[in-house]
Amino acid sequence: MTTRPPTLDEVALRAGVSVGTVSRVINNRRHVSQKARQAVESAVAELGYVPNVAARSLASQRRGAVVLAISSDDPALFANLFFAEVITGVNAVMEETDLELLLILAAGERGRARLTRVLQSRGADGVMLLALRENDPLAKVAEAGNVPVVHGGRPLDKAPRWYVDADNRGGAREAVEYLISTGRRAIGTVTGPLDMHAGISRYLGFREAVALAGLADHRVAHADFSELGGATATARLLDEHPDLDALFVASDAMAAGALHVLRERGRSVPGDVAVVGFNDILTARHTRPALTTIRQPIVALGSEMTRMLVRVLAGEEPTPLILPTELVIRESA
Repeated sequence: MTTRPPTLDEVALRAGVSVGTVSRVINNRRHVSQKARQAVESAVAELGYVPNVAARSLASQRRGAVVLAISSDDPALFANLFFAEVITGVNAVMEETDLELLLILAAGERGRARLTRVLQSRGADGVMLLALRENDPLAKVAEAGNVPVVHGGRPLDKAPRWYVDADNRGGAREAVEYLISTGRRAIGTVTGPLDMHAGISRYLGFREAVALAGLADHRVAHADFSELGGATATARLLDEHPDLDALFVASDAMAAGALHVLRERGRSVPGDVAVVGFNDILTARHTRPALTTIRQPIVALGSEMTRMLVRVLAGEEPTPLILPTELVIRESA
């Protein structure tokens, strides 16, 4: 039986350092203490780790930079706590390396052209993609760059080689099952965009849960993950389904909008309508009432996609990663 070769993670564990430090030592990069370098070299020798030859040959040609490209051109994105937490996770791992981070907002032609110029000039060694839509041209630009591409969240139209995602479908199903367990029967949902994997996965999780309970799944309004979108969709649901007694909202930002509309309509929460969101951003703890939600590890999404790219650049072949979600019960349901 053939023995599996040791991985970069195993070298890091043996040496007691980060994967980024191992990568820097292997590729003979700067900013590594003598103590850490010796620990890595000892671990490499003990485990018999052999770096990928092709990756090593490319190391001298690298620019020492990676790109985080987000399929958005909205400057207000930086006020969105979801993206803020993702970037926090990205930066935490970047601090362990000597790589520079380039951030490009690239939903439009100008942003995509900027990414094309960076890649054609070999100004970056790899790309991380975030918030892609179905058939997003940003993915085609990144793939044409002939550098490793790691996705934060799966694209809707294909399964890429490297990605990190959360269990969106399972988390949504757990949210609705919780509402059902509290006696709710006229359950509606405000979905995210259905041309995004997260949006459609959370919608499918809702449908699975109500179907298994023998309940109707027609109380649905579609929105865009924004607070305004959530408010508009909730108003529409209340107009069309005045019997609504519970609401699964596919993001906390939209849930904040939903809570505002319910207050305006004189519906008590959770007395008349129970509400569950998704993400567990900081806002969820400060809504009135505090929001019951599905926590996805947003900071970890950023850190793990960055760690995955670092491993690829070091010659590893990491497998896709699905992060678990968790129900957080507060006052809204």
